[in-house]
This record gives sequence, structure tokens and C-alpha cells, in this order.
Amino acid sequence: MDEIRKTLTASILKLLRPLVRLMLRNGFTYGDFADLSKWTFMDVASKEFGIPGRKQTVSRVSVITGLTRKEVSRLQKIDTPDDSAIAHQYNRAARVISGWLRDPRFQTKKGAPAALYFDKGDASFSVLVKEHSGDVPPRAIYDELVRVGTIAKDESGKITLLSDGYVPRTGETGKLHILGTDVQLLLNTIDHNLQQGSQTPYFQRKVS
Repeated sequence: MDEIRKTLTASILKLLRPLVRLMLRNGFTYGDFADLSKWTFMDVASKEFGIPGRKQTVSRVSVITGLTRKEVSRLQKIDTPDDSAIAHQYNRAARVISGWLRDPRFQTKKGAPAALYFDKGDASFSVLVKEHSGDVPPRAIYDELVRVGTIAKDESGKITLLSDGYVPRTGETGKLHILGTDVQLLLNTIDHNLQQGSQTPYFQRKVS
């Protein structure tokens, strides 16, 4: 256990260094980061670390996170930080591509993104959107990905993935939203693959 904690600590430091650099360049202070970190610890512990069949309590969240009960109660009254329309649009499209790259149901036997019919079969583009992007209309995601040149239809009418990333035509704000979503997706994949007993590992892409 000590070895795991040591390795995780080293990995967290590697993640934090470029993040802190980016925050300092954009006027964030340690206090800003600490507030966001506390809220996130509270939110994750509240939603993901409860005991099955029992309501999560302030006391349990306090024990798990190390925050005081008073602080947990205060943080639970704070709404989720706002998300802009740019982030919403990016998150939806990015999750579809991520699912295409990582979900075995939408891949070839060799693990590459498969060409998909729009709405034919159990592994269609429409199913992909439903599984990885919620209730957004598949046509809206399709039109957006075609617009930015990420997908196209081949001669057989199947949709093929041309790029393994979605880059919206936005300014600095859009690029910063990409930071949050892409890193989140990668960390979620790593966490999923590290879980003991995971029978369906996700494809984990590394770019160097």
C-alpha cells in the first residue's frame, strides 16, 4: 500500500506542475485552487463513495476526505461551477469520439475504430452517441463532426473516423475547456483499467 501511495504521489506531482503553471499564467492563486479542490473532494466522496443501500452522510464524507463536518456541510450548499455552451458542445462531441476509440463495441477486432452505419445495427453511430453523449440528437453530433472534418461517409454509406480528436473552432476559452475534458477522459480510462476485476478494459491512448 505504501508503494502505491508513493507512486500515486509522484504521478500527482507530475500532473500538478503543468496545471499550476497554467493557472498562474491565468491569474489563479493557491486559494482559488484549494477552494476548487475541496469542493471536488466533497462532491466525489458524496456521489461515488457511499455505502450501497445507505444514504451518504456528512460524517462519512468528512472521514473519507479529511475535511471537517462543518466544511463538508458548507461545500454541499455550493452549486456546481457553471459550464458554458462551448464546454457543453465540446464535452458531447469529445465523449462520442472517446467512446469510439475506447469502447470495444464500436471497434474492429484489431481495436481500431470501426466504420459505422448511422442508425443500422446494435453498433451504429446513433447507438454510439446515445451511449456516450446522453440525450443529444445523433444528427446534431454528426453534423458538427462533419463540419470540423472529424468524420466522413465512405462509399458504402458507413461513417468513418478521420481524426482521433475533436478541435472546435473557438478561441482561448474553447481550448481551455478541451484541457479539462480531455484530461478527465484519460484519467477516467486509467482509473477504469486499474480497477481490480475489470473485465472490459478501455483502450488507453498515449501521445508522445
